[in-house]
Amino acid sequence: MQLNRMLIALFVCLFLFLGTTGPAAAEDLMLATTTSTDNTGLLDKLAPMFEKDTGITLKWTAVGTGKALELGRNCDADALLVHAPNAEKRYVENGYGVDRTQIMYNDFIIIGPPGDPAGIKGMKVTKALSRIEAKGADFASRGDDSGTHKNELQLWKAAGDGAPSDKQWYMETGQGMMSTIRVAAEKDAYTMADRGTYIKYADNFDGDPPLEVLVEGDKILFNQYSAMAVNPDRCDNVDYESAQKFIDWITSEHVQKAIGEYRLLGKTLFTPNAK
Repeated sequence: MQLNRMLIALFVCLFLFLGTTGPAAAEDLMLATTTSTDNTGLLDKLAPMFEKDTGITLKWTAVGTGKALELGRNCDADALLVHAPNAEKRYVENGYGVDRTQIMYNDFIIIGPPGDPAGIKGMKVTKALSRIEAKGADFASRGDDSGTHKNELQLWKAAGDGAPSDKQWYMETGQGMMSTIRVAAEKDAYTMADRGTYIKYADNFDGDPPLEVLVEGDKILFNQYSAMAVNPDRCDNVDYESAQKFIDWITSEHVQKAIGEYRLLGKTLFTPNAK
């Protein structure tokens, strides 16, 4: 009888212990990334795959590339997925990031109202920007230190004297790509966008959006995306092991294939090119 009581008491204690501790918490990876990977729906496609393959939950903050790099510098992310190669190289050289690896690309485009008030359709991009400036045609810039904004500033510099930020027709939204496209549409303005976000925007209008592609195809409009881990030597709190797993995973053959197969309106949003 005494033994039975002891076994029952032991069982109850074990039950209570298991009930209070529960299963181990799932592992998370915090990714700081550009708005285009979020706006396009790509991360919504990849996140469940990543969790299924690795058991790690992908969480992300979608901001401009400049802000994403800052989150890494502040040790507020484990990994980065961004698209400003020059800034990324400096970031790695300064010891903030490691294991930088190219993932995929698309291109930048100049979009605007079908009426094309500045008459830029089919021009080279630098000539098109010079024409927009000469005509004083409305132009919406992200103005947010994103990868797209950094590239736009380089193009204005190549076209002449740099971004005309003091001109009334040049609007800086301080917002992400999708929001800036919407502002441009409301103002019948031009803007520069990455093709993936534009395709997503066009998909919202069943392929007949208020703004159309007017300038495309220049080599200088190439838009490379890369991933990197936050340097664990600078940030003790980052999950470097999970960041490594993410980079290995997103560069794997089956994930690269999934990125290439992600399409809207029958169009590819990103082309995989991991090395």
